[in-house]
Amino acid sequence: MDASIVDPARESVATAGQPWQGQAKLTFRRQGDRTVPEVQTQAPLKVQQPFYPEGPDMCQSVLLHTAGGMVGGDRLNYDLHALAGAHAMVTTAAAAKIYSDHPQPAQITGRLRVEAGACLEWLPQEAIVFEGAQLQQNWRVELADDAHWLGWDMLRLGRTARGERFCRGEVRSRFEVWHGDRLIWVDPQRLTGSEALWQSPHGLHQCPIVATLVWVGALPEPEVVEAVRAAWQPKSSQPGEMGVTRLQLGLLCRYRGHSTGEVRRWFIQAWKILRPYYARPLQTVPRVWPL
Repeated sequence: MDASIVDPARESVATAGQPWQGQAKLTFRRQGDRTVPEVQTQAPLKVQQPFYPEGPDMCQSVLLHTAGGMVGGDRLNYDLHALAGAHAMVTTAAAAKIYSDHPQPAQITGRLRVEAGACLEWLPQEAIVFEGAQLQQNWRVELADDAHWLGWDMLRLGRTARGERFCRGEVRSRFEVWHGDRLIWVDPQRLTGSEALWQSPHGLHQCPIVATLVWVGALPEPEVVEAVRAAWQPKSSQPGEMGVTRLQLGLLCRYRGHSTGEVRRWFIQAWKILRPYYARPLQTVPRVWPL
């Protein structure tokens, strides 16, 4: 669906004042050589049948948001749990859309738990935050010893095809990563739409897309950091900016720019570089992604 087109059915729900309270709980467990999901959902969230394009040990799950987007007052809750030895990747079937001009924020809450010897990849497609929209998201990642998590978050601020700039609205985001009982990384962000934020080189600098990739589970060698930096090969006429930083037990990538395709290509290359350090080398990307 074109991101500039509001789903009429979703509009009618918003007008009727009936916010969605969606939930998705996925528990992945190892059964022999296979990772098997147990799924519980509440509308508007659904989960497709699991895929195994990389073999039985790596389970791919695709989340569907059947309402077509979120308005103020909507709440989505994700609970993803990889039990010991399980390997799982979870993505979304389409870009998320956050509709505008509602007095309440749309809220997303997530808890990701990864047990010993397990890995969990949370790789949703981008969220498109309409100008004037409000979004709050809070994520908590809990890792056991010898557990790995790789995740990314991509935001398009405003519908640039319509000439929107993010001069109204607000995005609040907080990611916490815990290793056992120890908080090892926290990333709070607040973007309040304004002309100053849009123009400032310390803000958006007229860039509608901001994105973050994080891998946590081990301390990467310097050559891994350099390989991820070298994977940045912008091809657009207006290339964005990127940065790569080593964390206490992982690696952080940042992007600010103009092209979802540009950042997606780089993040996929970074994912391919990092994957052998916690699971089998990456063989294929989800077929639902636009490439």
